[in-house]
Amino acid sequence: MKAAYHKHILDFKRPSGTSRGVLKQKETWFIRLNDGEKQGIGECGILRSLSIDDVPEYEEKLRWTCQNIHIGEEALLKELIEFPSIQFGVEQAFRSLHSISPYLLHPSTFTEGKEAININGLIWMGDADFMKSQIKDKLEAGFSCIKMKIGAIDFETEIELLKSIRNEYSVNDIELRVDANGAFSPENALEKLKRLSALDLHSIEQPIKQGQFSAMAQLCEVTPLPIALDEELIGVFHHTEKKKILETIQPQFIILKPSLVGGYAGSNEWISLANQQNIDWWITSALESNIGLNAIAQWTHTLQSKLPQGLGTGSLYTNNFESPLVIQNGALHYNSELPWNVPYLK
Repeated sequence: MKAAYHKHILDFKRPSGTSRGVLKQKETWFIRLNDGEKQGIGECGILRSLSIDDVPEYEEKLRWTCQNIHIGEEALLKELIEFPSIQFGVEQAFRSLHSISPYLLHPSTFTEGKEAININGLIWMGDADFMKSQIKDKLEAGFSCIKMKIGAIDFETEIELLKSIRNEYSVNDIELRVDANGAFSPENALEKLKRLSALDLHSIEQPIKQGQFSAMAQLCEVTPLPIALDEELIGVFHHTEKKKILETIQPQFIILKPSLVGGYAGSNEWISLANQQNIDWWITSALESNIGLNAIAQWTHTLQSKLPQGLGTGSLYTNNFESPLVIQNGALHYNSELPWNVPYLK
């Protein structure tokens, strides 16, 4: 078996604001396998300044992975424990190679086009007018769940935006989630959560920065608004450490990005631990191309979660790959009549 890696730069259709700055491009990598008869592909998606494996030796580790592909998936995953995005790329690539099609990793009623995955519509940070226009677009596109990133502009402005949605749409019409990306301080977080909870929100992701276990545990204990851990899960590699975090903080939800937490295996371990403690969860993509999004979506469908998932990022780029993934009426569909077009597999 031979393996090679390729770098690919994804260009955003419009600059996308987060609490860590404005994104114009997204760097990603692909591992391609070839056994002489079939090919397989997996995406290694890193988010600069957020991924634990955003390190200078990243490409060197990719090269090592391809040179040592002969040791097999299980051995590679153990060696790559501190490189969760490469772990996920390896998992995808082997499943892709061993499937009837490089893109059919988890055949199901989803890939047959019989069922869709409910997803949230993502509202990016920006000025009030830009955020209002995004909200209008998502509602017109049929989304029943909207996730709004907060923490980059004035909090009062964000409250008014959320109020304007609630004035027009009740909690029965639209589910509202917010993502603070750690923007609040432990000192002011509870007061802000109280004000947000008055707007009938579903949940808030990562109100304070990760790593403040005691403060986050106190917040989760008294919060009037359900809290979902996101960044808190990044860089936590071992079972006992994961278990301790969930037992200490006791969040209402956790959010799993396979590229950031060790792919399928890492995510499944978090899910198992969360289920033991009656903590609910959902899956989110991490700005992958359609290759990675496809791998996440097909797997997510097999989990049969009833919550809207965070899988609506495939349409962000001008140079994404053609794929059967289509968003209609607030859900992600797989239309097998549409072709894949991935130059790395030609």
